[in-house]
Amino acid sequence: MQNIYQHIKQLIKIGIALSIEKDINKLLEMIVDEARSFSNADAGTLYIVDEDTRSLRFEILQNDTMKDRMGGTSKKKISLPNVSMYKNDKPNHSNVSSYVALTGEIVNVPDVYETKKFDFTGPRNYDAATGYRSKSMLVLPMKNHENNIIGVLQLLNAQDLNTKEIIPFQDEFVDMINSLASQAAVAVTNVQLIAELKNLFYAFIKSIATAIDEKSPYTGGHIRRVTELTMNIADKINETDEGPFQDVHFNNDELEELRIAAWMHDVGKITTPESVVDKSTKLEAIFDRIELVKTRFKLIEKSIENKYLQKKIKLLQKKGDHKTETKNLDKMRNEEIAKVHEEIEFITSCNKTGEFIADEIVERLKKIAAKTFIYEDKEFPYLDINELNNLCIRKGTLISAEREIIENHAKMTLKITEQLPFPKNLSNVPLIASAHHEKINGSGYPQKLSGDQIPLQARILAVADIFEALTAKDRPYKDPMKLSTAVNILNSMKAEKHIDPDIYDLFIGSHLHDDYAKKELDPAQIDNSETKKK
Repeated sequence: MQNIYQHIKQLIKIGIALSIEKDINKLLEMIVDEARSFSNADAGTLYIVDEDTRSLRFEILQNDTMKDRMGGTSKKKISLPNVSMYKNDKPNHSNVSSYVALTGEIVNVPDVYETKKFDFTGPRNYDAATGYRSKSMLVLPMKNHENNIIGVLQLLNAQDLNTKEIIPFQDEFVDMINSLASQAAVAVTNVQLIAELKNLFYAFIKSIATAIDEKSPYTGGHIRRVTELTMNIADKINETDEGPFQDVHFNNDELEELRIAAWMHDVGKITTPESVVDKSTKLEAIFDRIELVKTRFKLIEKSIENKYLQKKIKLLQKKGDHKTETKNLDKMRNEEIAKVHEEIEFITSCNKTGEFIADEIVERLKKIAAKTFIYEDKEFPYLDINELNNLCIRKGTLISAEREIIENHAKMTLKITEQLPFPKNLSNVPLIASAHHEKINGSGYPQKLSGDQIPLQARILAVADIFEALTAKDRPYKDPMKLSTAVNILNSMKAEKHIDPDIYDLFIGSHLHDDYAKKELDPAQIDNSETKKK
């Protein structure tokens, strides 16, 4: 009775331990360890039902006599083939483990060499090859809370505690071991459900990220690349044992938090109009309005021709020789038309550039816009005010109103992610995801955070996001940037306190930028000789 009482206490303790363990490999290993301890079994095997192949998959294999520990945390793979639960579409009742998986019955065999109910060719071949002697065997189904069989627990060679002699598995312990198997099945199911929910959540996040990338044909893969680069920086910080990050170590939950935040950092772009996201030229809206301007300038050219034609007609209506005057009119007409051609070429070049434009270019654009022409007795400007404002954009292709729309995606990322019921260990995802445009000096957005107000994970994400954007080879508004240029820009941003200087130093000092360039950039972008050598 005392032994039974102790076993019950042990069973309760094991049940608690099983319910706490979340690592599937540790959990499966613990199940076999504890079942063997209960029954004093020399060996044990755990199978999991594979619904797709209708077979039992080896997960854990232990044998103390043979000093074998395979599967689980051992890192030693089990090379044995799955046990088929069906042969020729008929239930495989000849194999004891598949029989138990199919019927849900417990099988207790005193000596596998003295029974003909099951085919024990496998254990006998193992014995012949190793010198081992398989004898007593206990095989139990692992039934979860829905009474579904998810696996099979097989114990081999129960031993007498005192003599170590191989004995049959005692009936008084079978019920307890069966109870353990059921608890284990529930624990395994819970871990599997958690893993499946996690996989579903990640799949959902990735599908949203893919949709955002696909929304713009020019940013495909941006979120994936940013996420990978972000995690590379975080891993490097964890490896560092000196400098400013020597006391920083992200645990598994913090890494998970950062990974999810990286995948979701641009989720707010769902609300951003494609015409703004994809604005490749200054005059682009739903389409590139440079074509309208070109058409207008052709009309201006025709109006100039018409003006001089009218003057010629008036001359011809007068008596006398007007050859000299006509030639002068032709010369003036050609000069004006040449000027119009020059101006539309200049406007077209201004429309395409994403580089910084100087004051003299802005002034010339204003002078062109101030000109007018007559069409159907009405006066029209060469350029309307909206066209002028867009063409005078100092850098990039966005006017201030459009830039505000773009910047609003960070605020929307916060708003969207705050609606998700993240568990406590992932509660910082909204802040990290939405803060990737915050700057150390407080000039960023959406919340104007500064310094340590910005989570370290968000500062990592910011560096990854900026570097990916600088070096991206698929943006319509700029040519692919050289690696050295991108590094110089990052260095300037460090000096201006836009990005975390310690993260920049780690990023460049550990050559993560070189590793990224080698993997993601075109060879023509890599102008660093050290990177080329790698």
